[in-house]
Amino acid sequence: MTLTRSVALIPPQSALVFIDVQNFSAHRDGAEFKDLPEAEFQRKYGWFFDQLNTRVIPNMQAIQAACRNAGVEVMYTNIESLTLDGRDRSLDYKITGFHVPKGSWDGKVIDQIAPVGDEIVLPKSSSSVFVSTHIDYILRNLGVRQVVLAGLVTDQCVESAIRDACDLGYLVTQVADACLTYTPERHENSLRTIKGYCRQVTTAELVEELSRA
Repeated sequence: MTLTRSVALIPPQSALVFIDVQNFSAHRDGAEFKDLPEAEFQRKYGWFFDQLNTRVIPNMQAIQAACRNAGVEVMYTNIESLTLDGRDRSLDYKITGFHVPKGSWDGKVIDQIAPVGDEIVLPKSSSSVFVSTHIDYILRNLGVRQVVLAGLVTDQCVESAIRDACDLGYLVTQVADACLTYTPERHENSLRTIKGYCRQVTTAELVEELSRA
């Protein structure tokens, strides 16, 4: 038997995980951006927000709807501490200056792809959701073997999740046009770098695949 990553999703064995699509990192008023003067904001993040709002969030909405319709588990992970002062954050997050207090607006999933019902949201305090949450335990309890990943940012937390999921024995699908980082060069480089770990598809391809499932 030939082993391959190019396996179509089996909905009861699959989960879609959105990485860090939250107010902190995907809203103009989020803590990463709110104190920046408009000129500096546009210089540093203008392209990112243009792509996010015109292309990437609509793609996220499309795969979210397709997964819900097909019976694929939809989950979310957000940068958010378990404490108000962030003392439980990773050393890397402390050095970087990432601070999203427990229960804060910054830690909420953006309204455009807000969870519904009892969809699972996992706060994390490190780059990889597999390091600072119980997601592996949860996925195994759900009977998940195939993980679909989308979110922010492509070359940091998304990459970390892909590598760890692969090492833990999951088949990983990355929805390439439902991920984003701060420059097109960084995004494309990340897609090339991580390609050996996962199946990469477009939003349109995933939606079509799930419509057949």
